[in-house]
Amino acid sequence: MNTLIVVLGPTGVGKSDISIQLAKYFSTDIISADSRQLFRELSIGTAVPPASDLISVSHHFIQTRSIHDYTNVSEYETEAIDRINHLFKTKNPLILTGGSMLYIDTICRGIDDIPTVTPEIRNDVIGWYQDNGMEALQQRLLDLDPEYYQVADLNNPKRLLHAVEICQMTGKTFTSFRKNTLTVRPFRILKIGINQNREVLYQRINERVDRMMEAGLLDEARTVYPFKTLNSLNTVGYKELFAFFDGTCNLDEAVDLIKRNSRKYARKQLTWFRRDKEINWFEPSQIDEIIAFTKQKLQENDE
Repeated sequence: MNTLIVVLGPTGVGKSDISIQLAKYFSTDIISADSRQLFRELSIGTAVPPASDLISVSHHFIQTRSIHDYTNVSEYETEAIDRINHLFKTKNPLILTGGSMLYIDTICRGIDDIPTVTPEIRNDVIGWYQDNGMEALQQRLLDLDPEYYQVADLNNPKRLLHAVEICQMTGKTFTSFRKNTLTVRPFRILKIGINQNREVLYQRINERVDRMMEAGLLDEARTVYPFKTLNSLNTVGYKELFAFFDGTCNLDEAVDLIKRNSRKYARKQLTWFRRDKEINWFEPSQIDEIIAFTKQKLQENDE
């Protein structure tokens, strides 16, 4: 049976390097599960692998959309599952890697059957948000669904509004609709989690931000600044520099905010992933152990 190896973990931990080594070892392809690496205008701030890696290993869903294109997790599920099933005709195993929790979950578990929000409810919630602002929206979500609040991207008004709309329309928590029956995929899934000591991880994150700035993140952010209101640009690494361009902070403060928000996002990712008991955890330095473990599991499954 075909196997999808899922390499996941917090931002900055080294998932891409491990995925590339696995892909080379098994002579296979990588499917990205990163919701921001989809956009062709964003490279440095989204940590798109260097050109040499993209050439040495075939990657899918890297820079295939524009920041101006509408996209959502449901579209990603449909397109990614189609691509995975097609690739399995000639390659096995395949590698799925990324840190976007919903993107990984939708491939492994299927997307939840969320009710369609009525126009009346949507207009009411959006009007309330426009009158009260982001902080009030965050508090309202906390009051209505504290469980989702703990894992939600609190700086993404689109997702917060949708969750509040569902709560208001149904009288149930948004979380309750995210626990539907597992979708059975026609392939096995082997989950490899990458993590390390928090202090070391935070240092890696800080150093990666410094390297991004040295590589030209400031100029990259400036090129997309005219479109800063797009949801695709409500992203760590860009929104902080937009604040610098707006004059609300200086450059050093913006860089410090990128580091702080990246560390915060890493904590959120780990909170999400630690609920999944199917994940087999390793440190980034354990590539030999990861390969050996993966080989063993593939052999066990084929017996």
